[in-house]
Amino acid sequence: MDEVSLDLDPPLHACWMKQGQQKIVPALQPGTKQHRHIFGAYSWKTDRLSWRCADWKNSQTFLEFVEHLLVTCYPTGRIILVMDNVSYHKSAAVLAALSLFEHRLLVIWLPPYCPELNLIERYWKHLKELACANKLHDSIDDVVASAEYMMRQQNDPASAFRLAFSKLL
Repeated sequence: MDEVSLDLDPPLHACWMKQGQQKIVPALQPGTKQHRHIFGAYSWKTDRLSWRCADWKNSQTFLEFVEHLLVTCYPTGRIILVMDNVSYHKSAAVLAALSLFEHRLLVIWLPPYCPELNLIERYWKHLKELACANKLHDSIDDVVASAEYMMRQQNDPASAFRLAFSKLL
């Protein structure tokens, strides 16, 4: 599991252009930055992505996502969470809450500064490439809608937009 931040300002990536023509990507005016955050978890067992959007990345919104996983997505059985060491994952409130669910949760802490070990990081890159790169959306809600559409595509086995996790190993 992990989080990704979405901005109204698009990430710029390499793209094709006709010879002699330069693609113009409009940018926002300074001071108009807007962000949203997506908490996400990939299940190897079901090959599905679960997510929730939030205005902030902090201990409270992280715990709300863990509760969503435990209550809504996987109401029975054990869950293995592979997590990085961002500060709000290890806050006192989070560690206390996780300990309350240790009968259902196994937390595997990744080594510091090793995002390449968390496969969902590869999905976030894929998501941003499809939903955000080189596109100027009218509002942050449009950015989130584009990202959510792509995440729904990830959960559709017939979709051409899926990232095949099993091929990444």
